[in-house]
Amino acid sequence: MNYAHWGSRVGAALIDGLVVLPFSILAFVFSGMGTDAETGQVSGPGPLYYVFLLLGLLVSAYNRWYLTGKTGQSWGKKALGISLIDEAGGQPIGMGKAFVRELAHFVDGIICYIGYLFPLWDAKKQTIADKIMKTVVVSA
Repeated sequence: MNYAHWGSRVGAALIDGLVVLPFSILAFVFSGMGTDAETGQVSGPGPLYYVFLLLGLLVSAYNRWYLTGKTGQSWGKKALGISLIDEAGGQPIGMGKAFVRELAHFVDGIICYIGYLFPLWDAKKQTIADKIMKTVVVSA
């Protein structure tokens, strides 16, 4: 198997992060954490804050869980020509397993994010989450 290089994986993650960046910026803009001119009290987030927060979450979920689970490629992975597949079967892992894999990335970050660096020296170029979920990222 032609395992994807670490740089490709990082690039794909950056692109996937950029996809939700506009929603994050708009949520911040509409967070409403200012002072009310009449009362002098700090105001909380308005409804647009929650709208953009929810839209960002939905776009990210579609990209990272649905697309990755169904096709093996988020928008970032597709742009860089890599795919996430099941280690044994060689097929996309499905939405549920893609979601659980995202949760397993918590383990990658526990000790100073070392798990994200595992692909630099691992024979199959897997993160700890990939090892837990028995997945690999390959060149498409």
